[in-house]
Amino acid sequence: MDSFFRSEEMCLVQLFFQTESAHNCINELGHLGLVQFKDLNPGTVAFQRRFVKEVKKCEEMERILRFLENEVVKSNIPIPADFTSETIPVPRDVLDLESRFDKLEQELKEINSNRDTLRQNFTQLMEINHLLFVAGVIKHERFPAFEKILWRLFHGNFVLRHAEIKPHEEENMAEDPVKKDVFVVFVQGDQIRGKIRKLCDGFHASMYPCPNNAYARKEMRTNANTRIEDLRLVLKRTEEFRETTLTAAAANLQEWTSKVKKMKAIYYTLNLCNIDITQKLIVAEIWCPVSDLNSVHTALIHGSEQSGSSLSPVVNRIQTQQTPPTFNRVNSFTTGFQSIIDAYGVGNYQEINPAPYTMVTFPFLFAVMFGDCGHGLVMTLLALWLILHQEHFRKLKNELIDMLVDGRYIIFLMGLFSIYTGLIYNDCFSKSFNVFGSSWSVRPMFHPHGPWTNDTLHDSGHLHLDPLVSGVYSGNPYPFGVDPIWNIASNKLSFLNSYKMKMSVIMGVAHMLFGVTLSLVNYINLKDVALQFIPEVIFMLSLFGYLIFLILYKWCVVMKSESAPSILLLFINMMLFDYSSEGTVLYRTQKPVQIFLVVVAVLMVPWLLFAKPLLLYRKHKQLKFLSLQFCLSLFFGVKKAFFSLQVSMADIFVYQGIHTIEYCLGCISNTASYLRLWALSLAHAAFGFCSTPSTYTPDVAFGFCSTPSTYTPDVAFGFCSTPSTYTPDVA
Repeated sequence: MDSFFRSEEMCLVQLFFQTESAHNCINELGHLGLVQFKDLNPGTVAFQRRFVKEVKKCEEMERILRFLENEVVKSNIPIPADFTSETIPVPRDVLDLESRFDKLEQELKEINSNRDTLRQNFTQLMEINHLLFVAGVIKHERFPAFEKILWRLFHGNFVLRHAEIKPHEEENMAEDPVKKDVFVVFVQGDQIRGKIRKLCDGFHASMYPCPNNAYARKEMRTNANTRIEDLRLVLKRTEEFRETTLTAAAANLQEWTSKVKKMKAIYYTLNLCNIDITQKLIVAEIWCPVSDLNSVHTALIHGSEQSGSSLSPVVNRIQTQQTPPTFNRVNSFTTGFQSIIDAYGVGNYQEINPAPYTMVTFPFLFAVMFGDCGHGLVMTLLALWLILHQEHFRKLKNELIDMLVDGRYIIFLMGLFSIYTGLIYNDCFSKSFNVFGSSWSVRPMFHPHGPWTNDTLHDSGHLHLDPLVSGVYSGNPYPFGVDPIWNIASNKLSFLNSYKMKMSVIMGVAHMLFGVTLSLVNYINLKDVALQFIPEVIFMLSLFGYLIFLILYKWCVVMKSESAPSILLLFINMMLFDYSSEGTVLYRTQKPVQIFLVVVAVLMVPWLLFAKPLLLYRKHKQLKFLSLQFCLSLFFGVKKAFFSLQVSMADIFVYQGIHTIEYCLGCISNTASYLRLWALSLAHAAFGFCSTPSTYTPDVAFGFCSTPSTYTPDVAFGFCSTPSTYTPDVA
């Protein structure tokens, strides 16, 4: 269970297995998917590796397979997605597949070449058949320019006739049909005729001989029709043979592709290993999880048995000071969230893995912006459909669909959380539920207890409910979420604006504090708790933790709305040490508390900036003093070591300075960035199906009185259910 929350404990293992069992052993390790091979030939360039020729052959076979796949797709031949063959590629498969692919490629190229030649001849015969008494064929879009140039050259001393060729569908054998025109030009003189021929060559117009007498032209057409029928039959047989060849290739295309990829991966891995002088033993080093050592050994034994090797592979664990790679174990549910984390950067070895916590925070923060239980239900049903039919969608090989299938569980959780936040917002397709009845009543606003009369109701289009009038507000907040009466209030967005904005800040700071708290485990391993974790937490709590306190205190304090200070102005004045303005005091001891917190936060900056580098400098200085005592005779060597010490300390100071600036500025920018939760939530509500109060049944839009009041807002589930008259704070 510990490996779920942090990267796996890894170890370096040395492997010894026979050359004849190498393919089977590496294939088994590849299917296991738990090892990373270490390059034992780091100084050898790629083209000098032992199996570079085999890798090149595999790349050439991949090229041929891509050519075959393009031809199959172009011919609309289905490629079977499922194949049950799990044959292990062996060295002789390279030669067999290479010869088969070369033969198939040459055969297809010859078929395509013959087909193109036949189609070209067929097109020429079809054009001759349409000529009758005309002299040439030109592309339809080129004819206007051709006619203009003829006019400019001969100034009208010619006769030009043309007609568009409209062949029947079965006569058009080309894959991309081109519109063409037939034309005839009547002129006098051989010199002019030669110029016209050159002009036709410039426009790529096809010229055909035209007999002078009618009998010769009739005979020419009869011969053309006979040859057309023969070519149509030959083309049909050629297409059938090509389709048969491609269908047979398509049946094995997935298996061939898988086998070639496996062989290429095996040879690439073998290039990372060493082979002894006798060429009978392969030595490899791998990183693998400690908990999977037995699985690795079992896979090697299984691969050795498949190859018929007489010796069992040897697995030897090596003690090393090298930093192992980071490996986070995933499954079908966690792989999407782990991919999001890895996109921002892979953590160091044995660090806390934030992916498990992202499974909750990522979809929940999305739901805060997408808070609509109707929309959330649609998203949840879509995700369930993807989960139930994932195997079918994977066969479609579409990039967008693959992305949706890979993130199916992310979409599912986002939909569930959106249903929850939609119920909190009391929002379903921008409509409200009135399950428990509203906590507000209009009746007490009428006489004799209230200021309204029937004339007031009929004469006014906008009325305000006054919570000071007895009975207007029951005093009991709505049991779950926002009171439905707000959906017909004209100041609905103003009311929700203040609370959603402040809740966004609260959730943002809590999220950042949670992240800093998670880093405590990493700092404990690095022994940097006092040097980095403590000042980081104090800095954030002194400023932004206090900001959350101000928000919650203002919600709970009994104060007239007109005298309630703005949180934004209060926080700005706190940073500027400005307490001269009126209305900036929220409680009695506010000034000394705020001065103390700002001073403490400022002191944390030099602590973060200098404490760790100075401590490392002290340790290095002690090490340098011991080196001087031990190596007094090696003056130049010690001098060189001291120079490298200076360079490394400069790097440490620069790195720590960047970390400090990034953290301090990040606290400010990230807090402001969380306000997008508020902004996008309001945007989603505003662009709903019904965002205007006037479309509801009541003819009168109600507002809530802004008369100064002394009541305390009741907070339920993070949202005030008592209509507040506070001015929204802008942060």
